[in-house]
Amino acid sequence: MIQKTSNAFIAASWVALAAGTIGFIVGLARAEMLLNEKGYYFTVLMFGLFAVVSLQKSVRDRLEKLPVTDIYYGICWFGTLLSIVLLVVGLWNATILPSEKGFYAFAFLLALFGAISVQKNTRDNMNFSQSE
Repeated sequence: MIQKTSNAFIAASWVALAAGTIGFIVGLARAEMLLNEKGYYFTVLMFGLFAVVSLQKSVRDRLEKLPVTDIYYGICWFGTLLSIVLLVVGLWNATILPSEKGFYAFAFLLALFGAISVQKNTRDNMNFSQSE
């Protein structure tokens, strides 16, 4: 049985993606760190968002028996884990307050969760509209 994703979950997913991403970027804009440090964290965020969307799509494709090569599937997992490791290493070595480190970590995770949820909702509703 194919069921359409609720509007409440769709809205919550977009809010999570926006809150995490915008919060992270506003935090970077206001941070007292060098521009190259801000660039590092911004790149890690963008890499992480891309990696989790690719991972969600490849996992879903495999569940639906669509062809996904093992190398692409592995790269998606590697990219997702690497983005998290890069953020952890960067924050571990950063000379910022522990509360700021926590803020960046949770904003990052919220953005990744939101990206996965938005991708899932988009895929679910695409399948729902095709089945009608």
